[in-house]
Amino acid sequence: MSETPQGAPETGLAGGALNEFVEIVKTVVYALAIALFLRILFFQPFTIPSASMEPNLYEGDYVIVSKFSYGYSRHSIPFSPPLFEGRVMGKVAQRGDIVVFKLPSDNRTDYIKRVVGIGGDRVQMRNGLLYVNDKLIQRLPESPVKSIMPSGEVVDVARFQERLESGKSYDTQDFGPDGAEDNTETFVVPEGYYFMMGDNRDNSSDSRVPPFESGVGMVPAENLVGKAQIVLLSWNPEASIFKPWTWVLDARPSRFFKVLK
Repeated sequence: MSETPQGAPETGLAGGALNEFVEIVKTVVYALAIALFLRILFFQPFTIPSASMEPNLYEGDYVIVSKFSYGYSRHSIPFSPPLFEGRVMGKVAQRGDIVVFKLPSDNRTDYIKRVVGIGGDRVQMRNGLLYVNDKLIQRLPESPVKSIMPSGEVVDVARFQERLESGKSYDTQDFGPDGAEDNTETFVVPEGYYFMMGDNRDNSSDSRVPPFESGVGMVPAENLVGKAQIVLLSWNPEASIFKPWTWVLDARPSRFFKVLK
């Protein structure tokens, strides 16, 4: 029987298991550090929780947001620590961009809307039509579609294509010209702020609604998290992580890898 020489380190099973455990922990720490680095500087995933951005984003869509599109603020970091104010390497969001931002009233809740007004713009809704700087945003009618209201009711809605002066176009939905936010005052967007609206115009609480009425109000540039770029994956709202069969049965492959505009 061999014996461990006097003064030699112990290298039995216990020592080997400990070394293996240490290596696993190091690997996990490295992987988390890399994931955190990528999440802060480059991309972050979000799940769409409501129908406010239909027909472009649906509840259950899993979108990827680019963090570098508008530079970085404290909201680029998980839990928004108060490390600094303003934006580093900041860039101005453009009208028509789909943006994830922190709700100004609590600086914590993630919202996703479309930019319709930037600093200095005048924004108004008249009979369901969008005016920016007193100019009507061109709107072309398309085929009517069905939409699900928050109550679960299925209703017919009109679909329109809005076209900005820049040439950018996107689809919107509208239940009619007499909705609660279809006729508004003229909002003047302060410098360093944005005016956000949902594409599902009559089913969106956005900058048309003040914070004291559970709306969004004006969004400071600091609150921008990033630009929504692509629908990576998508499931029906009935899908559940605790029901593996729904991962397949409730998948919406026609929406996979859909580039947003």
